[in-house]
Amino acid sequence: MEYRSILLALCLLAASAMAAQEAYRWVDEDGIVHYSDKPREGAELVLLQSPNIATTRRPRRATSTAEVQQDEPDEEQPAGYQSIEIVSPVAEETLWNIEGVLNVSVRLTPALQPGHQVRAYHNGQAQPVSGTSFQVQEVWRGVHNIQVEVLDATGKLMIRSQPNRFYVQQNTVGF
Repeated sequence: MEYRSILLALCLLAASAMAAQEAYRWVDEDGIVHYSDKPREGAELVLLQSPNIATTRRPRRATSTAEVQQDEPDEEQPAGYQSIEIVSPVAEETLWNIEGVLNVSVRLTPALQPGHQVRAYHNGQAQPVSGTSFQVQEVWRGVHNIQVEVLDATGKLMIRSQPNRFYVQQNTVGF
């Protein structure tokens, strides 16, 4: 029954995207309900009201120090970071034959400040690293995620990147 509801919602969404005001519904010999914007023999007309449009908001991740520290007073705060981005590996990139060693490069604006440190998360596991270019060991075949953040000298989060999903493939030698 849930499958039919999802199918109905998708059909209605497609119909509203094309600004159609009517749809057609029919049940096939296996009992599966179908919807279309084109008439078909044996299909019943479904009149659509105005499009039912719903929007959802995805919570935004903090990308600046001001957003991370919004509940704290601005006085006595060090200069913040404007942006952080993982430039290698690129999101959704497929890496071949890396032999378990992942090279990571991070773009941080402004540059890493004295006393601050970068922490990487490989598949959710925290790993302290040195600087904005580093290696992660034991990265084998499969799907992986990498994310980085900058902490100040007290361990307070200054800025965090979006996670990058990437893939590792390994050539196989057949005998």
